[in-house]
Amino acid sequence: MENRHMGDYAKALGAKLRGIRQQQGLSLHGVEQKSGGRWKAVVVGSYERGDRAVTVQKLAELADFYGVPVVELLPEGRVPSGAEPATKIVINLERLQQLPAEKVGPLARYAATIQSQRGDYNGKVLSIRTEDLRSLAIIYDMTPGELTEQLIDWGVLPPEARPSKED
Repeated sequence: MENRHMGDYAKALGAKLRGIRQQQGLSLHGVEQKSGGRWKAVVVGSYERGDRAVTVQKLAELADFYGVPVVELLPEGRVPSGAEPATKIVINLERLQQLPAEKVGPLARYAATIQSQRGDYNGKVLSIRTEDLRSLAIIYDMTPGELTEQLIDWGVLPPEARPSKED
């Protein structure tokens, strides 16, 4: 059981590594070229498949090579700081329109942009992704969890949007 769990973790870690590499537009061969041979394509590929264990030191070096914090390479995402973001993010657009623009301007513009991209103008609710919430949190200079709480306080998100606390 323990070995299977470690294998799942290695595969999840590998998926994160692959995702970062692909976001940077690099092939495995491209990583080898860009690193001047420091990172061999076959080795990085084996990390990404979860076939080969990566040490903490190598993971830190890879993070440095990709220019990302080590935590971005770890499965389960970021280390939580404050409350976690909402699990289901459905913005009440009617309530959003009732709030002062100086408070909700960035959120209102973001929501309008998403509606425009989707061609979705029902005007009542808008579903957004966790990544959208993270971007908005940066704009509001808050953690995603803090922004979730703020949106609940404003009535833009329902109280049940709060993630469940598991002990």
